[in-house]
Amino acid sequence: MDALFMPLANAVGASVDQIKLISCLLIAYPLASIFVRIPSSQPALRHLYSIVVALLFFFPVLQIYSAFFQLLGSILATYFVTKYDKSSRMPWVVFTIVMGHLTVNHVIRAIYGFSYETMEVTGPQMVLTMKLTTFAWNVYDGRRKEEELDKWQLSKRITQYPSLLEFLGYSFYFPGILVGPYLDYPEYMELINETMFQHAHVKAALKDGHRLPPGRKRAAYTKMFMGLVYLGAFVLLGPTYNFSVALKPGFTDMPLWKRILVFQLGGPIERAKYYAIWTLTEGASVLTGLGFTDFGLHGKPNWDRAANVKVWTIEFPSNFKVLLDAWNMKTNVWLRECVYKRVTPKGKKPGNLSQMITFFTSAFWHGIASGYYLTFIMGGFITAAARQARANFRPLLVPPTAPNTPPPPPTLIKRIYDIGSIALSAMILNYSASAFIILSGRDSITTWKALGWYGHIIIFGSLIFFYAGGTAYFRKLQKKKGVLPPPRSAKKPAENGNGSATGTPVSEKNFVLPPSVDKFVPPPQ
Repeated sequence: MDALFMPLANAVGASVDQIKLISCLLIAYPLASIFVRIPSSQPALRHLYSIVVALLFFFPVLQIYSAFFQLLGSILATYFVTKYDKSSRMPWVVFTIVMGHLTVNHVIRAIYGFSYETMEVTGPQMVLTMKLTTFAWNVYDGRRKEEELDKWQLSKRITQYPSLLEFLGYSFYFPGILVGPYLDYPEYMELINETMFQHAHVKAALKDGHRLPPGRKRAAYTKMFMGLVYLGAFVLLGPTYNFSVALKPGFTDMPLWKRILVFQLGGPIERAKYYAIWTLTEGASVLTGLGFTDFGLHGKPNWDRAANVKVWTIEFPSNFKVLLDAWNMKTNVWLRECVYKRVTPKGKKPGNLSQMITFFTSAFWHGIASGYYLTFIMGGFITAAARQARANFRPLLVPPTAPNTPPPPPTLIKRIYDIGSIALSAMILNYSASAFIILSGRDSITTWKALGWYGHIIIFGSLIFFYAGGTAYFRKLQKKKGVLPPPRSAKKPAENGNGSATGTPVSEKNFVLPPSVDKFVPPPQ
């Protein structure tokens, strides 16, 4: 079958594996249209359909036979461990099996030097790892008392163990089997049975003869169109605008300001490949009926539940934390619910140790390339610097407003501050994330050196400034102006879901990065 994809691969300068992957993502659209026509009264046919389509992807198209059987092994191991192990250690047994299996394959990938252009087991296995470990925790929560669970755990708990066919259908859900989106088992069964469309207000909005709310096809094909736009941008512009430009001869001959400017052009193009695959697979998922959240303002249906990325927020972020929360959102949910909250002792508030364990889980889940760790560790310092800048500068630019009164219009200096924040956040993102794309630690350091270490200078320079007296100085200015924020009052410990319904603190939504350095060494007040 490779002969069918070879001409297109040669025409666009991509690998055959890349063309086959994109083909699978696009084929999923007409296949999703067939899936949604299978009556929800025949759930077994829907499960079988997903499994058969997954087999089609893995065998005749992608031809990664061992990958399929490795995934099947993890699936069966999870199914039987969760079914027969009724102890509290069961989710950690599953976690060890599937994460250990994934890490071994990451090591094998590194040993053989597979590039990201090579389609093999680790991509689908990363998605499956999230699904299987989440399933194990959902089953475990179904065996616990309701008063011990938080809101998320109550809504996701599994009290009726699935049949093997149901579990295989969930594991091989075809729009997401290759690159996501990750979904939990209750979500999948809602999709199969169409229970999310049975609420009275939803049924009232359905057109005659329709089982699903309107807007599904428009949302799906809009995603497909945007995914193809991102893909086209990467294919056409990627060879010219990329992070590896910093490693080419002659790059350092340019003035530093020009090097930095040229480097920024590669950031959106490098990220476009992720936008493309995530957006394409999101559209196919929506076409099957996944992703409906409810009706929004003016009765407009929302089909954004399967989203994994917010492109506009990433490319034009108001601050670095907003940027992080918009990237790989499904992975953040998994890390929060299946690691961060679970490693915290019962009755305790999640702290730096919980966040560090979560960080290393995230790192090993991504792989073992040194570039990942350079990006992640740098992120801990970036988060600290961004937090200090926001706490010190923003109160001076945004005057407090009385309750129930609209905020005053932004001043000119506030507009300048906002534009500067967007530009600086994008520059820091491109600098720090380049190591994530380049992968090699040595090449990443060479890249940073060619850029004059501008990211390190900005981040560590600002931290030194704040810790050396800058924070105290700005606190005095805020006090003089009457905008000094009140000291944080002692809060009741936010427990982890092992004994309270408080859930996870809003401030701890993103776990791709290690704990911010200012959590260990707070700045002077």
